[in-house]
Amino acid sequence: MPDKKAPTDHPVHPLIEARWSPYVFADRPVPEADLCSLFEAARWAASSYNEQPWGYIVAAKGNPAQYEALLSCLAEGNRLWAKTAPVLVLSVVNLKFARNGKENRAAMHDMGLAAGNLVFEASARGLSVHQMIGILPDRAKEIYAIPEDLEAYTGLAIGYPGDAAGLPDALKERNGKPRQRKPLRDFVCGGKWGDPSPWVLKKFASE
Repeated sequence: MPDKKAPTDHPVHPLIEARWSPYVFADRPVPEADLCSLFEAARWAASSYNEQPWGYIVAAKGNPAQYEALLSCLAEGNRLWAKTAPVLVLSVVNLKFARNGKENRAAMHDMGLAAGNLVFEASARGLSVHQMIGILPDRAKEIYAIPEDLEAYTGLAIGYPGDAAGLPDALKERNGKPRQRKPLRDFVCGGKWGDPSPWVLKKFASE
């Protein structure tokens, strides 16, 4: 496996440091008990008015018909590598409050919090999750009879990282590429937008 440890500027939890999104997965099933714990972690994410506007459609390779149906809801470029994952998931978001039918502007934010919980739990169990925006929402809506106010929004490939040797060269390069992120000064602002908060410019002594 490539060394994908994040080159952080400040200390973070080791699971955050180690998390990455592989483009190939091992031919190894994910225990159902572990899957339940991943979605239990998502269940306990915070959400506006406790609406919990997220939902999931899950398919494992153990059920080929269900797996192929969900795989067909991914964009073609994602199907190329995601087909190695033992578990595929569609994340579905409810864009309106169940409590009053009004627009829920926090819905996608809250679904992201649930995804963060799920990914953290997966990392704690030695699993990897590759999240995708490249899905076919209309096809998903048709296949799974998703109600009007709900939308299939992202895909998840879940499993154990695999051997990249058989990947096409472009994907092999992406799989092994070191992780990079913007520095804090580019997105944590102070007096006005674009001005870095003074404390992000400081150098802190190592503990």
